[in-house]
Amino acid sequence: MSRHQPRPLESPVTRRPGFLPAALFTAIAIALTACSAETVESDDPKPTATAPGTTNPPGAPGGTPDGSGLPLTEAITKIPVVEEKRTGYERDSFKHWVDEDDDSCTTRAEVLLTEAVTAPEQGARCSLSGGSWLSYYDEAEVTDAKKLDIDHMVPLAEAWDSGAHDWTPERREAYANDLGSDRSLVAVTAKTNRSKADRDPAQWMPPAESATCTYLVDWTATKLRWALTIDDAEKTSLLDLAEPCADSVVEYERAP
Repeated sequence: MSRHQPRPLESPVTRRPGFLPAALFTAIAIALTACSAETVESDDPKPTATAPGTTNPPGAPGGTPDGSGLPLTEAITKIPVVEEKRTGYERDSFKHWVDEDDDSCTTRAEVLLTEAVTAPEQGARCSLSGGSWLSYYDEAEVTDAKKLDIDHMVPLAEAWDSGAHDWTPERREAYANDLGSDRSLVAVTAKTNRSKADRDPAQWMPPAESATCTYLVDWTATKLRWALTIDDAEKTSLLDLAEPCADSVVEYERAP
């Protein structure tokens, strides 16, 4: 996921062959080529890997159409700043969890199957037993799926405030069951999900320090994916919190 393109080399200035014996000219040209190659290696090293904890958890890539991504702070500034609108919100305005592909597994079960560290056994009507998960909000290992909530990265009420109040019921259902991006829904401990409730990063952040940059990337990517907005306090907090996340990159695809 390199964002760096090597700089084009300037051609070394040499005399025309007529000024020097051919053999000597060839020797000089070879030496200059070798020198230029050494300069590229020292001036343009390959990009280093992103520091642990500053990008997505395993299995949660987004993906811009060209695959390039944006630095986190730049991505935050691309989200429009608009005053929030809570009027008329009801949780039932977002139908979930649905079984979109009629395989007996609801969206909740699909997320649990995808994010399992150790795969659970799948029984009749997609009942799950066994398995293990890592809740990245608090770095907790969970071995009972009933102790996990599926968190909407941007909570339903926050989505409503940020633009979903103008959506059709069908689009709100698509948002609430978004399996098209691994950032949109995440399996976490019930206590952290309920602690978060409908709050944005100006009001709540995951308790694990290792989760900070990942969470900011996921939040930003989800807002961009669904063309949602932010308010002034949210933008200020996102930019402040993002300062230690200089290596974090946001990748996303617009929702259909």
